[in-house]
Amino acid sequence: MLPIKFIIPVAIGGVLYFFPIPTGLEPKAWHLFSIFVGTVLGLILRPYPMSVIALLGLVVSILTNTLDLTKEALVGFQTPTIWLVVNVFFLARGFIKSHLGSRIAYYFIRKFGRNTLGLGYALGLSEFFTAPFIPSSTARSGGVMLPIVQSICHAFHSKPELHTQKKLGTYLIQCAFHANIISSATFLTGMVSNPLCQSLAKAEGVVFTWMNWFVVAIIPGVISILSIPFIIFKLSPPELRASQEAPLWAKNQIEKLGPLSIDEKKMIIIFIMTLCLWIIGEKVHINATATALLGFCLAMFSGVVTLDDALKEKDAWNTLLWLGILITLSKYLQVFGFVGYVTNHLANLLSGFSVMQAFYTLMISYFFLGYMFAGNSAHVSALYIAFLSLLISIGAPPVLSALVLAFMSSLYSSLTHYGSTAGGVYFATNFVDIRTWWIVGFIVGVTNLVIWIGLGSVWWKYLGFL
Repeated sequence: MLPIKFIIPVAIGGVLYFFPIPTGLEPKAWHLFSIFVGTVLGLILRPYPMSVIALLGLVVSILTNTLDLTKEALVGFQTPTIWLVVNVFFLARGFIKSHLGSRIAYYFIRKFGRNTLGLGYALGLSEFFTAPFIPSSTARSGGVMLPIVQSICHAFHSKPELHTQKKLGTYLIQCAFHANIISSATFLTGMVSNPLCQSLAKAEGVVFTWMNWFVVAIIPGVISILSIPFIIFKLSPPELRASQEAPLWAKNQIEKLGPLSIDEKKMIIIFIMTLCLWIIGEKVHINATATALLGFCLAMFSGVVTLDDALKEKDAWNTLLWLGILITLSKYLQVFGFVGYVTNHLANLLSGFSVMQAFYTLMISYFFLGYMFAGNSAHVSALYIAFLSLLISIGAPPVLSALVLAFMSSLYSSLTHYGSTAGGVYFATNFVDIRTWWIVGFIVGVTNLVIWIGLGSVWWKYLGFL
């Protein structure tokens, strides 16, 4: 007998599929939307593993002739982002296997480990201060922060396979993830889709610089980065609250490791090289995915990581499957015109609104439409120009509109585990169950909305943008 958690998304998706198609919408667009809704509901309820649910959604889209197998259904697996995620998993394995990740974790624990909240803030501030220099949220999450978080969790025996993830890991993973989102929104160079926003805005005649972005974003960004670890601490409290012995224990662990091993030294060299290429890669025409692949290859050739290690990295291959499928479905929601249809109806609903009422309504709508997108670049590509044009046409401040839309293009990612590649990286560790991820993500997302377009408006008015 099929579980009720499977029947519910199938029933809802099926009802939507056969529901009368709204006027002005192509049948393929509506059918894909119904399949997407059923798939996402399946991912939420999780009657079967995520990869199975996502694969079923893709198969249904093929069997119903909504997507063509050879031309459309597999395009998500061709995106560089997918392979960036996979390779940072492999690279992270080198940190753990060589014990370099553990050594770094022990230093973190030694300095901040007197309480769990302090560790949350340490991760958040580390993200915040590296974001301007590492223009890839995925590179920061998978290549820098994740190995550290995992090593801290392992040091305290907080592991999903031991069913002890709530001891520490559930909290720290969420802190690192949401800090990644906030830092990406605060700096123009914090995420690869931010420069895309800049170029799209320029095409609409709106020009802003790195410093414009920084000045407008810094106050809400600082408030967010200082607020969210505490909020997550209250929403998803770790079982381990404080440990006065932790710093001494960490010191003893460092002494047990002794001097840096050969493998640790190799990983340091590989890490510095990949970090430098992530920072300057675009200037020398080497993208983040190629850098991650190079780092993994060097880790293999140096003997730190083996091919067998990569083949056993189940989380990486699972992420490749479900995230690639979601990227495909979200891409064709845009291509088939469903996203444009929703945007046009939003414009009609705004008739009679004041400029600022329309401004806030559109920002909130842009934010929550993020539930439909697997990846920041897809969200920006689909909606940014349409929303910016609409804002300018109703008389909203052009530069501020362009910037706040760009901020929302990162901040919406808190809502789901598939809204950004960093989300995919962190969620795949299995430290946070999907229910907790979505509930905490929604509350954190709404909190960020209040901070950024609520308290932020006061700051923007002071700056003269409002």
